[in-house]
Amino acid sequence: MKMTCYVAGTPVQSDNILTVKSPYDNRVVGTVTLSNKSDLEKAIQAALRGGKVLSRYERFHILEKTRSLLMERRDEIARIISAESGLAIREANYETGRAHDVLLFAAMESLKDDGQIFSCDISPQGKARKIFTLREPVSLVACITPFNHPLNQVVHKLAPAVAAGAPVILKPSEKTPLSALILTELLYEAGLPHYMLSTLLGPTNEIAEPLVKDPRVEVVSFTGSVAVGKHIASSVGYKRVVLELGGNDPLIIMEDADLDKAVHLAAEGAFRNSGQRCTAVKRILIHEKIKDAFLEKFVPKAKTYNCGDPADPETKVGTVIDEPAAIYLESVVKKAVEQGAKVLLGGNRKGALLEPTVIDEVPRDAEMIVKEAFGPLAPILTFKDIDDAIALSNSTAYGLSSGIVTENMDYALRFVRELKVGTVNINEVPGYRIESSPFGGVKDSGLGIKEGVIEAMKSFSYVKTFSLPW
Repeated sequence: MKMTCYVAGTPVQSDNILTVKSPYDNRVVGTVTLSNKSDLEKAIQAALRGGKVLSRYERFHILEKTRSLLMERRDEIARIISAESGLAIREANYETGRAHDVLLFAAMESLKDDGQIFSCDISPQGKARKIFTLREPVSLVACITPFNHPLNQVVHKLAPAVAAGAPVILKPSEKTPLSALILTELLYEAGLPHYMLSTLLGPTNEIAEPLVKDPRVEVVSFTGSVAVGKHIASSVGYKRVVLELGGNDPLIIMEDADLDKAVHLAAEGAFRNSGQRCTAVKRILIHEKIKDAFLEKFVPKAKTYNCGDPADPETKVGTVIDEPAAIYLESVVKKAVEQGAKVLLGGNRKGALLEPTVIDEVPRDAEMIVKEAFGPLAPILTFKDIDDAIALSNSTAYGLSSGIVTENMDYALRFVRELKVGTVNINEVPGYRIESSPFGGVKDSGLGIKEGVIEAMKSFSYVKTFSLPW
């Protein structure tokens, strides 16, 4: 598959070619013609020059048409996601379904009136006037996306921007660029004015760095690592920054938990998407009274998550993004074992393929606990009571999401109040959400600014007020 970057709808012409290879077998999946600093300047100028202002219905129609085109090519796109990322095909199919929902909800939101009315005669100082609000799009958004959801992360940036009417320059991950470029082409095909979107890939010092620092960019929306996110926040200057960074999300299993439910949530949360989700279960925290009973059920359940060829429909767990990532995960397991942890299942690696791994008696200061381990690892830690569980959950630098397994409403409410995270899901995995609901974290997981279709549209626009005599 030969693809190219786009500057406001125009294919980039360059001798600089990126080769995209499968993490599973290293075969060439596709090539991408890369862009340069000159292309970036052209993209910025095209966005600011603009063109026809799209009506709400036109924005709705573009998003709805893109959704329809995506569904027509759903199987093909899922195969590309799987091939370039190493994700199991069943996960890639699920991702196209999520992308469908983002486009659907963004189309719905584009039709809604977002204004408010304030009467001014409500105090002795008031007058017979009314104040009205409306939202206007920002002039230019820079969006940078990671590898782990190569389609859905991109559509979560682009669809709300289209719905809000804000032009975007997109810089997707070089590890998984094909899905982003296909979505770009679908949006163009659906009628998106070309000035509204440019998709660029190239050297960091020619594309990403100057893009986020350019004063003409009003909003930077970034999903990725903490280190890069903090670098962006400290260097972009006077502009709005939306950061969705890492997670170290716990699944907290209380002593009254339904064990079958807890086992299912732990396995799904830790192993789906090869564990490469910011909201994956990174720590399984379980009450010490029920740990043995939990493990009797959990280890056999984990064995059913077979790993192998991502293209095989029977494979549940594909590769991580590349072999260096798998080597790192292998190393943190070994370090935990050296500290006294015990591997109960898995731990073997072949290239970028790492078996789903269950590790018991993991010390609280182990690297895989303190830092984010982005892969199919299920470390088990125990706690003695709810106070200990809350302290343990809050002990890392992250604060994205959490899952709680309990039938006790008092427990549930304490976790909602006291966990320092953006989301608390009761009897569900940390990652549960719908595509339009607010999503985001605190501490090193983000600045508290939410994403999700509705919140992203707010980030890509600003409120204007006006008043009239009444």
